Amino acid sequence: MANKSAIVTGCSSGIGRATALELTARGYDVVATARRLESIQDLGVARTLALDVDSDVSVAAARETVGAVDVLVNNAGFGIDGPVEEIPLDDVRRAFETNFFGAARMIQAFVPAMREQGSGTVVNVTSVAGVVAAPLGGYYSATKFALEALSESLHLEAGHYGVRVLVVEPGAIATRFDDNMVDLRGQPGPYAELAKLWEAAMGVFGGEGPTPGPELVATKICDALEAEGPHPLRLPVGADAEMIVAGRQGVSYDDFEAAMREVLQVDW
Repeated sequence: MANKSAIVTGCSSGIGRATALELTARGYDVVATARRLESIQDLGVARTLALDVDSDVSVAAARETVGAVDVLVNNAGFGIDGPVEEIPLDDVRRAFETNFFGAARMIQAFVPAMREQGSGTVVNVTSVAGVVAAPLGGYYSATKFALEALSESLHLEAGHYGVRVLVVEPGAIATRFDDNMVDLRGQPGPYAELAKLWEAAMGVFGGEGPTPGPELVATKICDALEAEGPHPLRLPVGADAEMIVAGRQGVSYDDFEAAMREVLQVDW
């Protein structure tokens, strides 16, 4: 029996890289992708491929080269933080192009074959920021909220044909995510004090131990792919993500905000 196949975006580091390796360890034939091929050539996977999810041409070429897959992991993305009124909209458009439209391109390229064969899984890596929007993170959250909404619709549409959708919502994970971030949180101006308050507040979620690495997310993804029985749509990963998601469920936004202000001691 042939191994199942998977394609993973954004494998140069972090969650994408760890997921490609974990899938390989569990017997998948993995195509690991990244914009810069040299950043993934050392990965011990079935195949590496240069892929720019921002490009229609690049995604179409990848689909032509790879063919049908059993699992699509949409992980490519980058952060964008700062006050809503200050971040240049060109940066916002670029974030949506990768974080949202990049996943949409991959879905449109690879899901039709899944639908036709009556099986397959789309894993969309969003974030706890796709559940709750924090101050100075509005635009990043907007990209992830959008991907969460798309995932819900895809689940209802393609699930009828046997295609599963899994939304993965990591909390704080130790990766090189900040390397490519658009970060205007530390700029002088009317929100400088808020930036200091929010940085201090984030320590509350960290707890005593070290921040978990991307291997935690990779393991959770693979465990979910292998799980029997009913499959939940959403999978928060990390103690902080689990706490935030649980706190958000079943309460009004006003009540959730009040609780978070009390826990984090933010009086802005």
